[in-house]
Amino acid sequence: MKLGFVSAILPDLELESVVRFAAEEGFDCVEVMCWPAGRAERRYAGVTHVDVAGLTAAGARRIRQLLDDAGVAISGLGYYPNPLAADGREARVYISHLKKALRAAERLEVGVVNTFIGRDHTRSIDDNWSVFLKRWPPIVREAEARGVRIGIENCPMFFTGDEWPGGKNMAHSPAVWRRMFRELPSPNLGLNLDPSHLVWQQIDDARAVREFADRIVHVHAKDARVDRERLNEVGILAHPLQYHTPKLPGLGDVNWGRFFGALTDTGYRGAVCVEVEDRAFEGSLERRKASLRQSAAFLRQFVA
Repeated sequence: MKLGFVSAILPDLELESVVRFAAEEGFDCVEVMCWPAGRAERRYAGVTHVDVAGLTAAGARRIRQLLDDAGVAISGLGYYPNPLAADGREARVYISHLKKALRAAERLEVGVVNTFIGRDHTRSIDDNWSVFLKRWPPIVREAEARGVRIGIENCPMFFTGDEWPGGKNMAHSPAVWRRMFRELPSPNLGLNLDPSHLVWQQIDDARAVREFADRIVHVHAKDARVDRERLNEVGILAHPLQYHTPKLPGLGDVNWGRFFGALTDTGYRGAVCVEVEDRAFEGSLERRKASLRQSAAFLRQFVA
């Protein structure tokens, strides 16, 4: 396995500085964010370390040379919008940029693009399904044509009131993944698996790894701490951030030995990238860099 981090936590650094930091700290790879240039309202969105819309062949060569010189790889390009948004015009903007990311991945010789399936959060999964089967096959065909695998992150995108009641990414559970891969069986469609989103949903992460081993193309290393006392007060029908908190690996409830045991048992040899969403470490650039160092120190007992 290769240990890396998600570049979204370093939005104030240019790509060269991100890669230099990764090399200095002994990381093998970086998942590089490629949102459209500009600002975004959502936390960790809007980070552009590679502008895929304007990436030329010469620009791709420069990036590949930068990586080669540093001895660091790109584990995947990351862009996490909502392709199933209720507003069709909004969704088309997202899908267009996602296809640009797939084309850029081919040009950069990167084999993975990570994203969300999306969801109209006001409708059930069954009611979203026909839209999924309309919008996603062309995206997958683009991935096939480019020789790139798509890693769907399993974050429900349901945390606060504006995402109630269904969340904005329906690919959050094994039941949905099973149906998704059955009805859209391309080997270019896979999972970017994050155990933190399974632990607060009370889903067995090791069981998920074993069942979907051939679909895991990328892994996020993030933890989550469930506040049992708060859960006793508000119950599982509350907005999820009322009873759980994203944490650095090792500071929450994920059983990392069991999770990595399942990954190694199934032969996973891909990237494991630290994703920092722990507010306790967000006060400054130095604190955010420290969070990556601390996470790496913890995870290196599992990633040889």
